[in-house]
Amino acid sequence: MSMSTDGASGVSVGGQAMSKSNVSAAVKAKHLYRFEARDRHGNLKWVVEEENIIPNVGLDDILDKYYKGSSYTAAHYVGLTDGTPTVAAGDTMASHVGWSEVTAYDESVRQTLTMGSVSSQSVDNSSSKATFTISTNSTTIGGGFITTNSTKGGTSGTLVSAVAFTAGDKGLDDGDTLAVTVTATMASA
Repeated sequence: MSMSTDGASGVSVGGQAMSKSNVSAAVKAKHLYRFEARDRHGNLKWVVEEENIIPNVGLDDILDKYYKGSSYTAAHYVGLTDGTPTVAAGDTMASHVGWSEVTAYDESVRQTLTMGSVSSQSVDNSSSKATFTISTNSTTIGGGFITTNSTKGGTSGTLVSAVAFTAGDKGLDDGDTLAVTVTATMASA
């Protein structure tokens, strides 16, 4: 295969002219969330797996940190959303009218997202799940999110990702635990 340029108009690959306007590359980034609920005795209650959206502020943050080299911290935290959340691309931690954060758990902060090693364009926290101990009976969970701020119920930080249960809300009671595994992947699309 041969490749040559003809100045400003484009490139020739294998004898076929290609202009800058018809050559594109795409990257698909996503998070797969796995929510695993257990009762106070350790018995499995339910499991939900959902793919997220990455809000605009999360996409901007990824581009800013990777391509611009802006100040970066690898500190990310998992939070829970209430029932029937509506997650939108324009959501931020300060403004997300379609959902509220669930804070009915014993831990004093959102749970740390500790990722393992990157392999084959994927990384997850399966070795260190973000686990919440529910503190109130009849707590409704409708999804989750990732942010850069650990403050339980806080509105600062960057909303990196958010997800809603598509099959309906789930309930938890005092003493139940919810372990959240997040798998982040990127692929050429």
